[in-house]
Amino acid sequence: MVADSLSFIFLDALLMNNFVLAMFLGICPFLGVSSQIKTALPMGLATAFVMLISSLCAYGLNTLLTLLDLPFLRLISYIVVIASAVQLVEMFLKKTSPTLFRALGIYLPLITTNCAILGLALFQTARDYDFLQSLAYSLGAGLGFTLALLLMAGLRERLALVKVPDIGQGAAVSLILAGILSMGFMGFAGLGGQ
Repeated sequence: MVADSLSFIFLDALLMNNFVLAMFLGICPFLGVSSQIKTALPMGLATAFVMLISSLCAYGLNTLLTLLDLPFLRLISYIVVIASAVQLVEMFLKKTSPTLFRALGIYLPLITTNCAILGLALFQTARDYDFLQSLAYSLGAGLGFTLALLLMAGLRERLALVKVPDIGQGAAVSLILAGILSMGFMGFAGLGGQ
């Protein structure tokens, strides 16, 4: 695969360099919201939406700030865009699904401080992606984030049905599962090799 092709950029963000399982960004919602699939899927989709909006706005902002010779304003501009996108998602969920809004709790506003979203904007800017490449990168990263949440939620739901030794109860077993998932995703690293 050509490293600049849209399919490679998409697969790279989805599997090979998954933000959660390979880069370890966005761990807070990954561990906090992934106890059930019914909350993990909406959280993943909300984060993917914010990633998409933030990525496209970051592309436009980067272009504008480069033309105006104001690159030092990138970071603060990205943070404002991310916070605004999260507010849109929060208002939408509060209006359309109050139950889901309450189920996501504190993790929904914490999307604003999710390092995976800011990392997405900074990584695409550093890699000088054009508009379509930014779109592919954000879609891959968002779906990869959702995939990681769903995998973890599925495993944790299944784990609730078995007897776990006392020493592995709670956070310990969740961290062990996260480590095993991360090692599994290491296998995708060879997909882009020559």
